[in-house]
Amino acid sequence: MVLEKLGEGLRNAINKILRSTVADKAAIEELVKELQRALLTADVNVELVFELSEKIQKKAFDETLPPGISRREHIVKIVYDELTNILGRKAYSLEIKPGKANVIMLVGIQGSGKTTTVAKIARYLGRRGVKTGVVCADTFRAGAYEQLQQLVDELGVLFYGDPNSKNSVAVAKKGIENLQKEGCEVIIVDTSGRHKEEKGLMKEMQDIAKAIQPQEIILVVDGTLGQQASTQARAFKDTTDIGSIIVTKLDGSARGGGALSAVSATGAPIKFIGIGEKIEDIESFNPTGFVGRLLGMGDLQSLLDRVKEAEITTDKDAAMALLSGRFTLKDFYNSMEQLKKMGPISKVLELLGLGAKVPKDLKDVADDKMGNWKVMMQSMTKEELVNPKMIDRPRIIRIARGSGTQPRDVKELIDQYFAAKKMAKMMGKRRLRGKPGMQLPPGITPDQIKKWKG
Repeated sequence: MVLEKLGEGLRNAINKILRSTVADKAAIEELVKELQRALLTADVNVELVFELSEKIQKKAFDETLPPGISRREHIVKIVYDELTNILGRKAYSLEIKPGKANVIMLVGIQGSGKTTTVAKIARYLGRRGVKTGVVCADTFRAGAYEQLQQLVDELGVLFYGDPNSKNSVAVAKKGIENLQKEGCEVIIVDTSGRHKEEKGLMKEMQDIAKAIQPQEIILVVDGTLGQQASTQARAFKDTTDIGSIIVTKLDGSARGGGALSAVSATGAPIKFIGIGEKIEDIESFNPTGFVGRLLGMGDLQSLLDRVKEAEITTDKDAAMALLSGRFTLKDFYNSMEQLKKMGPISKVLELLGLGAKVPKDLKDVADDKMGNWKVMMQSMTKEELVNPKMIDRPRIIRIARGSGTQPRDVKELIDQYFAAKKMAKMMGKRRLRGKPGMQLPPGITPDQIKKWKG
């Protein structure tokens, strides 16, 4: 999970106030201490943390409670709002003008993950139907051309570079000309990094930008820098009026909270975040959704983006079966396959707001395990697939022999099925029971819910 320790600390603080008998002064002070501990551990600026604490304490007692909302629930909303304010409430997207070649230039300190990020953005745009090309204008780092070419070739993205040239400006101009002729809607230009030298980075950015006139310049910032990331972001913002930021390496960084908050404090818009090493591990940055995930509330917009990218359609009957907990072993497998189309299951569950509630074994389902599950189910009878309760020890041994697996593997599959069934039934009933104005799952109508309840 992105910023897992920070999210765990924030959720623990929230759960304490929700479980408390009375949301009195002592409970709120305890909440604030827990929040402070979590934020400071994530390298968020001390002054910012204490400013946040004061705002939460003041609003918790001074604000009038909205009708029908308890003080505990209101305090959670205050925490959510104030954390969102730290990261900037607005989401910024790439502005791609139709009918022309939009040139985007990426710059960054050496080691920030810039070249990999170029390929990630190319994939991100390509999966959304945007014809994208990439130019390697990094003529400084040995192996930059080969690395980027290998990354984009696997994506089927158009590529231009000249490994024999040391003139980055000339390579950038030539690459843009060639890719324009190929009809690319977006051309991403990778530039040379500099090792901990902001002045050199900004000078090259200015030289190339003057020559190619990009629509947007994006600075790639290493999330492991923590609060120090603000130095690069501020210098970048002061140098260009058309800049935005990508913060990388947020998956394993204990200092990621410091980097995000520090960059946001400069006023430079964060457009993307890197959430892992794989080529698909990038997403547009939505502060409200991101905070929702940290607090265990989910991020609906990012989830919908993944669904759209994976081109997943919703089967109404299957959705109702899942929500009621009345699904078969085959339904369970098909649902897991659908989830995997959107990426690692653990990340999808995080977007749903279920990351902390789902058994670890279920989140860590690997591709090879899914393959074994399919073979096991092919060795089951129709009756067993519909009613796994009938699968006793002799049947487990038979299924294992027929699928070339071990009995413990078959038992694990069955155990995972019943764990998922129990969780789905619990959460489905809670959602379908609903509250006034609550949104229903995609493709589900109120009449279907009445029918299910009846």
